[in-house]
Amino acid sequence: MARIINGKEIAAEIRAEVASDAVLLKNDGIVPHLSVILVGENPASQVYVKSKTKACQEAGISSETILYPKDCAEETVLNKVRELNSFPNVHGILVQLPLPNHIDEQKVIETINPDKDIDGFHPVNMGKLASGMTDGYVSCTPAGIIELFIRSGITIEGKRVVIVGRSNIVGKPVGLLLLRKGPFADATVTFCHSRTKDLTGIVKQADIIIAAVGRPHTITKDMVRKGAVIIDVGMNRIEDNSRKRGYRLAGDVDFAEVESIASAITPVPGGVGPMTIAMLLKNTITAATRLTGKE
Repeated sequence: MARIINGKEIAAEIRAEVASDAVLLKNDGIVPHLSVILVGENPASQVYVKSKTKACQEAGISSETILYPKDCAEETVLNKVRELNSFPNVHGILVQLPLPNHIDEQKVIETINPDKDIDGFHPVNMGKLASGMTDGYVSCTPAGIIELFIRSGITIEGKRVVIVGRSNIVGKPVGLLLLRKGPFADATVTFCHSRTKDLTGIVKQADIIIAAVGRPHTITKDMVRKGAVIIDVGMNRIEDNSRKRGYRLAGDVDFAEVESIASAITPVPGGVGPMTIAMLLKNTITAATRLTGKE
């Protein structure tokens, strides 16, 4: 039976470390601050932003949420980002995605000061990651996955990692992190996606599987070699009338099938999810430290 990688516990460790770092900064007269822009009334985004706000408060990080209606002009959002760039007391800027269709997400991301881009989506930070530089910001979910490996004692060096998913938010950056030279890196990485032929055959060769496709139960028992480590990034809603809210959460991996043959696996919920917010807090502290010269 697989060892459960408890992301909730590991995230709590990181959040406690962040809170300690926030105290040290405050002793130097610096209050770490995160500004979040939320456009529209996407229910999932609203819940996520509330979770971020609560996490900031618990960690001793000042935060604000700037709300705009879904029909606000693109230039309104861009001007607010530019304004936040100019405020020295704002250390991190996060624009909650997705944005309404009439707003160009890439244009908004590129307007954020890369030094305040704690989501790690700006081309400058993505470029630093791709070139092996370590002074940029890394997307929070990929960074959280690496922390799961580190704090669970899972060896990466020389292992064959198969990533199912090629998004700029998870798939590509986590692959680049694993390709780096050094501890908890030096992996051999294969990317798979919707056009991959013989997906089962490729995934079955993996020592480590990272599933990030956004489709429930994509990874099944016949795709997993005995003893593989599985990181399930998926967070999918499946209708379930037996639940009060009418649905249940499921990952991209068929957990019930795969748990018996994997050596370690993240659950959904309670695996990768909590790590994303924990790393957001950590990136905010890093930004406050760098921007105030306390690094």
